[in-house]
Amino acid sequence: MREEIAIFNECAKRKGLKSTSQRALILKTFLGSTSHYSTEELYLKIRKNNPKIGYATVHRALKLFAECGIATELDFGDGQTRFEPLRGDQHHDHLVCTSCGSIIEFTEPKIEELQELVAAKYGFKINRHRHELYGICANCTAIASN
Repeated sequence: MREEIAIFNECAKRKGLKSTSQRALILKTFLGSTSHYSTEELYLKIRKNNPKIGYATVHRALKLFAECGIATELDFGDGQTRFEPLRGDQHHDHLVCTSCGSIIEFTEPKIEELQELVAAKYGFKINRHRHELYGICANCTAIASN
């Protein structure tokens, strides 16, 4: 987390932004979680203990984190932009439940290997990728079968 905070502080400094306690709190809360937050979800989490922080402040901070390269914006097709911390070279993919909206992160070396083989077959160099699988999670499947 310290590396991401340092990256953010340097980026904010280059942009001429002052360091604020609200932005620092939003950053620590965001980086300290494994959730894929929408602005509203992070806002509600922070507001529980910090009612003076506004929705717009949280939204601007999340956009700034993405601009600084410590977060990524995700669109899982549910009408909400979500943000996820970028943690160095820790790559993962997502299983997205189309019923309840839960998001499960996973890594599968066979998928990574197959991507490289396909790219090599076509003379393609992969710089980055995003793999999302959509379906129904185990909990929703169990509920539906009852």
